[in-house]
Amino acid sequence: MWPLKIPLLEPARTYLACVGKSKDTKRRELLVGANTTVRKAGRALRRAAADGTLHNLDGNDFTVEGISTSDFVDWVYENGMQTVAGKRIRDALMAAPVDERCPLCRVGTVRQLDHVVPKSVFPALCVDPLNLVPACERCNLIKGDSMPQSAAETLLHPYLDRISHTRWLHARTVATPVGVRLEFFVAAPDSWDPTLISRVTRHFKLLDLGTRYAQHANRTITDVNQMVTRLRASGDATVVRSYLRGEAESRFAADANSIEGVTYVTLSADDRYCHGPSGAPTT
Repeated sequence: MWPLKIPLLEPARTYLACVGKSKDTKRRELLVGANTTVRKAGRALRRAAADGTLHNLDGNDFTVEGISTSDFVDWVYENGMQTVAGKRIRDALMAAPVDERCPLCRVGTVRQLDHVVPKSVFPALCVDPLNLVPACERCNLIKGDSMPQSAAETLLHPYLDRISHTRWLHARTVATPVGVRLEFFVAAPDSWDPTLISRVTRHFKLLDLGTRYAQHANRTITDVNQMVTRLRASGDATVVRSYLRGEAESRFAADANSIEGVTYVTLSADDRYCHGPSGAPTT
């Protein structure tokens, strides 16, 4: 998971920007009148996020009196985000990730806005910036409208969780008939508490990051094999290992959990890969 800066957009202003230009006068008055409810909902969301109690939020406290959930979401989010002001807000949120990379998985391309807590259950938060995370289509689809039942089941929040400075992503090599492949897994630092460990592990499993990272890593291995073959021919395993560690350090300098960094450092620790098929030490 890649962290994102918390949006500076103020929830109430974002809401009014989405509803303030409604051409239907009665609808506009009804929506503007709900601003107090939206403000209250935003404060409740931020308290729960700060306390780590998003799982305790009750959808009944986030409805808008006099407007059905489906109508409210349709008017405010679906239509509101298509207005000039709404598109400006959407574009600002979508532009936050580096290289358009999904912050939930780090491999997909941002295509949609994901609601951290589902808009179908928490309509008053449907355009709250803290509840809108740019994401790839696959992550958004997998998350769906589910809500965690405990703190330990709560997925990572790109705006709030800061775990990228500590190495937690690891891999192991697996020999196959077509060469070395990698399997990724979570190995939590000793400083993490059990709840954080559970959250990261659930996030990793639910979004199938092991499979997705392995696919990415295996393409990297294919790309680097030619260079490694030349290094084996011109030197020995020490030369190969030094090259791989150098590549890993370069990636880790920017991201302690770089998929490519983990790939290179894992390969560097594999004697058989560094020596090559013909020069592998016997066991």
